[in-house]
Amino acid sequence: MAKQKTSKFMQPMKLSAALEAVIGKGPMPRTQVIKKLWAYIKKHRLQDPKNKREIVPDPKLGEVIGKKKINMFEMTKKVNKHLS
Repeated sequence: MAKQKTSKFMQPMKLSAALEAVIGKGPMPRTQVIKKLWAYIKKHRLQDPKNKREIVPDPKLGEVIGKKKINMFEMTKKVNKHLS
């Protein structure tokens, strides 16, 4: 029986220093990165109360996704730049 290849989403990725400051030391799979980012966002109440799809970054998260309010779908694109 052939060994099943790990999907791209499950492969451990190297994290940038800015991203590690927010979610902890890598490497970790993309799925885990997003999960930990959402835990951080919820813990620090960074979702816009009127529109939960908008994230208002604190200075630490701002280093990763930018300083301005951002849509949760755009956030994933920004985070990808911190993975290698």
